[in-house]
Amino acid sequence: MNRIKKKFKELKKEGKKAFISFITAGDPDFTTSKALVLELEKRGADIIELGVPFSDPLAEGPVIQKSSQRALEKGTSLPKILSLVGELRQETEIPIVLMGYYNPIFKFGEREFIERASGAGVDGLIIVDLPPEEAHFLLKESKKNNLVLILLLTPVSSEDRIKLVCQKSQGFIYCVAYTGITGDEKREDKNLRDLVTKVHSLTSTPVGIGFGISSPSEARKTASLAEAVIVGSAIVKKIEKHQGSKTLVEKVGVFAESLIRAVKE
Repeated sequence: MNRIKKKFKELKKEGKKAFISFITAGDPDFTTSKALVLELEKRGADIIELGVPFSDPLAEGPVIQKSSQRALEKGTSLPKILSLVGELRQETEIPIVLMGYYNPIFKFGEREFIERASGAGVDGLIIVDLPPEEAHFLLKESKKNNLVLILLLTPVSSEDRIKLVCQKSQGFIYCVAYTGITGDEKREDKNLRDLVTKVHSLTSTPVGIGFGISSPSEARKTASLAEAVIVGSAIVKKIEKHQGSKTLVEKVGVFAESLIRAVKE
């Protein structure tokens, strides 16, 4: 069974919610990225999203944009990220999702990318700018290679889009907490609650909520709505703050653990 599906099945049995942590692969370097994944797992993270840096990250706020730039300046590429996942698989079985944009995958070659990602030990993909209506080939190839393609919804998604994503998304459904970019502090709580309620009425696929969650209280509140809480910008901000410090990994781990505890309460 795919590691993501297995993790959600285990957590449901235990009556617990998932904490999904995002970091940008290669920020500030690959050695630190690897150490961060292992540290986050040790602190209780259930799933790791590795961001694939891209030069034009349309959905990202300034925090993740800057992390992508730092990673690209260090020579981060899709093949190197797959090598990182391969190294991690020698030490951990934590589910790993690659999150990024379609252009690098198109350039790599869709079928070859799926096969290489599966071979390296990737469990899931989130392609932010790939509409579900155009994801047929990648959905088919992912399923064939024991990967899940995770689709996104927002509080302003149409009825037809919600139904389509509920039918097609694999592993979990990523619900964006508000209309905006990552790291934004805006909230549309009622719209989000309505969206999650609608999704739960249409599918048994788990729901993860992300964008703008930066404190234990926000994480706790979000965990009451869905099966998973996704935190990215707040963690990447800590990486930026402590870059160059020998205690970077520990400081990020301590911060993440405060959020994880709130989700697990």
